[in-house]
Amino acid sequence: MSAVWLAVIVVGAATILLKATGPVLLGGRELPPHVNALVVLLAPAVLAALVVTQVVGGDRELVFDARLVGLGAACIAIALRAPLLVVVVVAAAATALARLA
Repeated sequence: MSAVWLAVIVVGAATILLKATGPVLLGGRELPPHVNALVVLLAPAVLAALVVTQVVGGDRELVFDARLVGLGAACIAIALRAPLLVVVVVAAAATALARLA
């Protein structure tokens, strides 16, 4: 077995163990309210971090280009309560127009 496959198996097993830890330790009990409040905020924070790194992240530098224009247009569309499909189309169109200019 090569070192790559060994690493894949070890990382896969560690992932399964980490994912199983929560249900095993909690055993159907409810989380305390202060912990639950933090868990609820975790997904939006991670999503925001992923969006920011994809929009302005470069090769060890910040890149401000047409993607930032698309993100701004999407934020405006969301603020105006546009449907998700409209938000995506507006962001894509704004990015394309910014790259055209």
